[in-house]
Amino acid sequence: MMKTPKSKSHFHQPRTNETSDLRPINPNAAGINIGSEFHWVSIPKDQASVSVRRFGCYTTDLYALADWLAECGVKTVAMESTGVYWIALFQILETRGFEVKLVNAHHVKTLPGRKTDILDCQWLQQLHSYGLLSGSFRPEDQICVLRSYIRHRDSLIKSACVHIQRMQKALTQMNMQLHRVVSDITGITGMAIIRAIAAGERDPQILAAKKHYRAKRSQAEIAAALNGNYRNEHVFVLQQELQLYDVYQTHIAACDRQIQECLAQFSNKVNLNESPLPIPLHPRHKPQGNEPAFDLRTHLYRISGVDFTVIDGLGILTVQTIISEVGLDPTRFPTVKHFTSWLSLCPCNRITGGKIKSSKTRLVVNPATNAFRMAAQTAGKSNSAESCFLPSFTFSPGYTQSYHCYCS
Repeated sequence: MMKTPKSKSHFHQPRTNETSDLRPINPNAAGINIGSEFHWVSIPKDQASVSVRRFGCYTTDLYALADWLAECGVKTVAMESTGVYWIALFQILETRGFEVKLVNAHHVKTLPGRKTDILDCQWLQQLHSYGLLSGSFRPEDQICVLRSYIRHRDSLIKSACVHIQRMQKALTQMNMQLHRVVSDITGITGMAIIRAIAAGERDPQILAAKKHYRAKRSQAEIAAALNGNYRNEHVFVLQQELQLYDVYQTHIAACDRQIQECLAQFSNKVNLNESPLPIPLHPRHKPQGNEPAFDLRTHLYRISGVDFTVIDGLGILTVQTIISEVGLDPTRFPTVKHFTSWLSLCPCNRITGGKIKSSKTRLVVNPATNAFRMAAQTAGKSNSAESCFLPSFTFSPGYTQSYHCYCS
């Protein structure tokens, strides 16, 4: 039996609007596409005669943008950006009382049709009005200030390490095996010898006599390692790298003073007179490694109310990094699973056809994530309860279960 062919008009019957029942959750929402030169802003069409406008990147333009959003009755804003172009506008809008969300560009990249700046901001506004966008985590402003200082301090330390490597290279080219007789060339013994060489001293016995009394190697062994070929070009490089290293140490000390002043402005979560800080199990009279000269442990205990350093693997600098990145408000993360997911320390299961194709962790650039991983490395090698959950192996994206146990 032959089927009756359908008329041509059958294929052109208008479809019912599948989104007719979808109601906006944020009717007074705006979308902003951040750029290095211009910002494109989209608001609901019924709130202004022109729903899409372009603003410049100067500060006066940013204030004009905020004034226009306030005039149009906008309450919440979603913005997409790359780099750091969003920070100035984010702070201005947040100060004006807007609810601002910085969305991940990966979540809104599926814009249908052609891609332009105008379509991008309109797509952001539409998604945000229906409540389909989630903002990136950003701690309170006081924590952001502390985070900026600490990140800058880490950059200074990394820059200083470059000059340490160049000093080591100059010593090796002169066949001075200083690194074989001292554990750290930037320690007391190593720096005393390097400064003496830069000042013009060449006698190995006089250089070896500058060793610290707690140095394990004898003076004769150190003198034998310092019998090198003092070529002028290598000594010149050593002198300049030593000067640059000292410059960075001066800047790091100045940054530490700023961090101390910033921490002093935090409110107290605990009364030090009523609940004093417990004495550490292994007290140290001098800062170790890159620790600041002031009493950082007391400040962290005062502003958080908890001495996190009693946990195996969490050192003073590790706790400082975690607090500066995460903040002091644990309610920003509803559950532990949300927190581990934000850190990307939990398995990222990719399931298709009922099978798990991959469960590796996501690759992110997060200082807090690196701090927890370093803490896990240390705790896994200690004689503590945490070491039962953290076996001593090299952590890689494939090994995620131990991370999840540690963070839980």
